[in-house]
Amino acid sequence: MSVAQLERLKRYDPVAIARYYRWRWFQVAYRAIVIFSGFAGFCWDLQCDRWFNANAARTARRATQLRTLLTELGPTFVKVGQALSTRPDLIRQDFLEELTKLQDKLPSFSNRKAQSIIETQLQRSVNSVFSEFDATPVAAASLGQVYRARLHTGQLVAVKVQRPHLVGRLSLDLYIIRWVAGWIAPFLPLNLGYSLQATVDEFGSKLFEEIDYLNEGRNCERFATYFADDDDVYVPEIYWKYCARRVLTLEWIDGIKLNDAAGIVREGLDIENLVRIGVESF
Repeated sequence: MSVAQLERLKRYDPVAIARYYRWRWFQVAYRAIVIFSGFAGFCWDLQCDRWFNANAARTARRATQLRTLLTELGPTFVKVGQALSTRPDLIRQDFLEELTKLQDKLPSFSNRKAQSIIETQLQRSVNSVFSEFDATPVAAASLGQVYRARLHTGQLVAVKVQRPHLVGRLSLDLYIIRWVAGWIAPFLPLNLGYSLQATVDEFGSKLFEEIDYLNEGRNCERFATYFADDDDVYVPEIYWKYCARRVLTLEWIDGIKLNDAAGIVREGLDIENLVRIGVESF
């Protein structure tokens, strides 16, 4: 399998990925060293804090250190951090608050590269598609970033652009994680580790589904049909003419984050009602 073939993978395929990296040991070893040295340094600092009864300031610094580490390691580990940020049963509160920042406060890639991806994917120039296109993204997440733009027909839209070389980066990390999972599985308690590789495969499958923006658009429309008669739920329109596997153009909607309690109250909205709607639609 060539690099181009790897980048064209539409579904997570651990066999194909293993075949690709089997003879690329230098690339795998270098990446593994980066990952393990990062976590080793973090674990050492945690242990030092325990030995010396670290104060609250040092404890808070570790939470920031973990978020920074996951950000530097890239999309795969950011997704892991995002998953952990929803698990207060597993992660300390101070760590949770830092990991929540991984949702949409990540470093962005260049606007020039983003526009190049748009033009390659849509096979049209940015100016021929949009009458306005903001110079900087409004949000940057693990797998892509979002721009505010306007179509020539006047609609205000959100343009989601995928990070470059994402398939290769995810594949390499998943290959290493899966390999490690196979080694440590027999040593985990209660035999839970024997399904560890299956857990990695499930995680990988979901990641590859998520980076197919056409699939995301279809799911969005499918969700909309479920709530077509519900005035409490509004789903943005997908502009399919300007969508591809790595670019998604959808209706722009101004809103308030659900964790912005003050903003919700300021707009005169009922928080308990919002919670009810969220639970029912979920």
